[in-house]
Amino acid sequence: HGRLDPRLLRRKRNREGNSSMSAQTEGNNTHHNQASAMGEKGANLLITGVRIEDGPAGVDIRITGGKFAEIGAGLTPREGEEVRNYTGKLVLPPYIESHVHLDTALTSGQPRYNESGTLFEGIEVWSERKQTLTYEDVKDRAGRALRQQAQFGIQYVRSHVDVTDPDLTALRALIDLREELKDSMTLQLVAFPQEGIESFPNGRDLMRRAAEMGVDAIGAIPHFEFTREYSVSSLNFAVELAQEYGLLMDVHCDEIDDEASRGLETLATRALEAGIGPRVTASHTTAMHSYNNAYFLRLVRLLKMSGINFVSNPLVNTHLQGRVDTYPKRRGVTRVKELTEAGINVSFGQDDIEDPWNPMGTGNLRDVVLNGLYVTQMMARSEITGSYNFITHNAARTLNLSDYGIEVGNTANFIVLDAEDWFHALSFGSPVLANFRAGRVLTESEAVVRQVNF
Repeated sequence: HGRLDPRLLRRKRNREGNSSMSAQTEGNNTHHNQASAMGEKGANLLITGVRIEDGPAGVDIRITGGKFAEIGAGLTPREGEEVRNYTGKLVLPPYIESHVHLDTALTSGQPRYNESGTLFEGIEVWSERKQTLTYEDVKDRAGRALRQQAQFGIQYVRSHVDVTDPDLTALRALIDLREELKDSMTLQLVAFPQEGIESFPNGRDLMRRAAEMGVDAIGAIPHFEFTREYSVSSLNFAVELAQEYGLLMDVHCDEIDDEASRGLETLATRALEAGIGPRVTASHTTAMHSYNNAYFLRLVRLLKMSGINFVSNPLVNTHLQGRVDTYPKRRGVTRVKELTEAGINVSFGQDDIEDPWNPMGTGNLRDVVLNGLYVTQMMARSEITGSYNFITHNAARTLNLSDYGIEVGNTANFIVLDAEDWFHALSFGSPVLANFRAGRVLTESEAVVRQVNF
């Protein structure tokens, strides 16, 4: 496995916007019918009096044919436009879930609970639950989880799907769900070898079958392979497979407390050599919290050169990692602050929603950001006010999205929060008042009324 030639890229596919899902929730049928009546041209409406990200207040947004047509103050309503007044409210691009496992969602306690709270018992429990998977089971649970995420303002989701199953049951269900619900949310699927590529029977063949079935990204799990040699071999295979099919990559990389787990250097080197860094993501990388500083300083040079992305899952990794520690106990989260300061792209993910690795979890990314800021000690005012980027613009880079952001000409995908700015939205857990897709409403909620009677 020497230098990989970018010319290996063949059968290249443009998958952006291809893998989608719906988040239509109960109670929004009226808006859904209105949107359908508008036809393929999309919605025409005027949003008034808002603040876009950290910009000035009092801005109006005109949407024509489902796209942002005009942004500025004092826009006048036109005939046929629906006007929605959100004076003083915050508007952001839709949230992006960079890392979740929809195939395992809502299975906590089935067939038993992960009492030790470790990553490895979670894998054991899921291996048992996997024996009873059915197509209908996966599709139902994943669909419920997706609609729940939509209520929290999410429109884009990258889900890892376990392909260490000879029948690929979960993958078949999620591919169909992706297509059925594509009008409302964008779903990327990662072929994830939960029990290894080289260490699982026919692991390579299952990964190739997943690529042929139409996943969006290729994964790996080097720290779970039997040997260091298997670890390197699995990464080499995954990089070559991703290039062959023109797919993105997202690797569960070094999700362990062992500072000797160094799959990241192999992944970054292969990405650098192949010239595919921006299409590659290293998820978790929790061993990095235990790397000695001398090694990390050498490693960060390679990471910057490679251009790869990172996803941290602060809630679940704080829960899972450091379980064999007495005191002091490690936080279990990768070096988000240091990576960010080095100019390396980092986004945040929920990871798990009520499954063997997380008995809780709702899909609300506000919880992920809030916890992430505390455990990484990123509590400077500027770090707090800019932290929405972990679940918006940074995540859009991770997923290689285009047509994202509140700009004239882009598709009118956005959310409205019941807050005047991100600091207060984050601090008070402000609800998403409306989640718009191409100008039509996917979900709505009421503003919170707080009353103190003394």
